[in-house]
Amino acid sequence: MPKMKTKKSAAKRYSFTGTGKVKYKKQNLRHILTKKSTKRKRNLRHAGILSKDNVAVIRKHLLPYG
Repeated sequence: MPKMKTKKSAAKRYSFTGTGKVKYKKQNLRHILTKKSTKRKRNLRHAGILSKDNVAVIRKHLLPYG
């Protein structure tokens, strides 16, 4: 059986932490920033962590070797 291919779009969007959690960059910080509050923009800077349900899908189908 051949190796599974990694979905390259997912590889660019997600990364794994040392404990196996999946990190991603939060959305809404690219443009139209003037109407967003400073607090909201500050909280969007930090990476988000996916829920366990989504992690299973990412590991099985999108990033099998991650």
